[in-house]
Amino acid sequence: MSEVSRATFDEVMVPNYSPMTMIPVKGEGSRIWDSEGKEYIDFAGGIAVNALGHCHPVMVDALKQQADKLWHMSNVFTNEPALELAQKLVSNTFAEKVFFANSGGEANEAAFKLVRKYAKDNFSPEKNEIIAFYQGFHGRTLFTVSVGGQEKYTQGFEPLPGGIKHVEYNNLEALAEVISDKTCAVVMEPIQGEGGIIVPDNEFVQGVRDLCDKHSALLVFDEVQTGLGRTGKLYAYMHTSVTPDIMTTAKALGGGFPIGAMLTTDKIAKSMNVGTHGSTYGGNPLGCAVASAVFDVINTPEVLEGVMAKRDMIEQRINAINEKHNVFTEVRGRGLLVGCALKEEYKGRARDFMNATLEEGALILMAGPNVLRMAPSLVVTDEELTAGLDALEKGIAKVVG
Repeated sequence: MSEVSRATFDEVMVPNYSPMTMIPVKGEGSRIWDSEGKEYIDFAGGIAVNALGHCHPVMVDALKQQADKLWHMSNVFTNEPALELAQKLVSNTFAEKVFFANSGGEANEAAFKLVRKYAKDNFSPEKNEIIAFYQGFHGRTLFTVSVGGQEKYTQGFEPLPGGIKHVEYNNLEALAEVISDKTCAVVMEPIQGEGGIIVPDNEFVQGVRDLCDKHSALLVFDEVQTGLGRTGKLYAYMHTSVTPDIMTTAKALGGGFPIGAMLTTDKIAKSMNVGTHGSTYGGNPLGCAVASAVFDVINTPEVLEGVMAKRDMIEQRINAINEKHNVFTEVRGRGLLVGCALKEEYKGRARDFMNATLEEGALILMAGPNVLRMAPSLVVTDEELTAGLDALEKGIAKVVG
């Protein structure tokens, strides 16, 4: 096979991505190495996916064991790993039923189809309106990108699915003005991720639940990014007094193996009867075996409490960096979903900070052009945290001059 490089991407790949110049080839814990042998600290986590870092031994063992047993049978049959994982999800959340897919986008697609089907089954075809929030992100299918409230992701793909409205996040009055008895569901992230790591007021979350109840609309929580320990609870809704009707989960669920799930109640699940929806690979034994192992590691007091301790360590260091360089207005988020909002004079330059930090040996993310985002492994060591934050400070210093 011929040697590949970053230039190979431009030759053979569709240009919808513009990846970094360096090519990662190996990972262990929160460290990765590129094709040139350079070492980096990973604070990006595959965009909040690698919740146990790279090549965690529990994940590797689960994959190897299942690889010698059964990979795929389709949903003409069920399988033991899928049933075991579903039992764990049901036992540890509000949910009573689970649907497995391959990604967060597919889990959301299933949720958005379900809310309309449920409304039609239990009310009328006219009750079909979905309300979501500006700057939300729910996936890249045509339906999910239409529910997501970011125009840049829908441009060029019109006409879009209808019956979708958007209002300002964390603005209960705006929602109250739009919601009606024609609304079948309100869709929200408990913390907006792509939209800037925005944590809503508790009163807003409770108010959304109350408005949904008033208008017999379902409340859908997209926990694709916030789920499975990222915020210090198993799921972010557990920080609130609110329980959603439907919840989606992916990213960290597989720890790097593609898997997603939609969780709901018995009553709502009845509308997804035989033949209503499907997924060829959804719930395959290989993915579910890995996800089940990931779930067992994360769903422990040691890991969940450790997330909060690591958050404190990160926040203290970022505040110290900010005292020196004065680049951030605030540190947002919860647990190990960290957003650093740039001051006015640095707005639009998140990518510059991201690239400079990469040059100094750490991977971070953006949440829009004005917010630096970090989503490290939930089991990142203190040593790795220190090394990554050292690189971040050097990167900041380089941009600030």
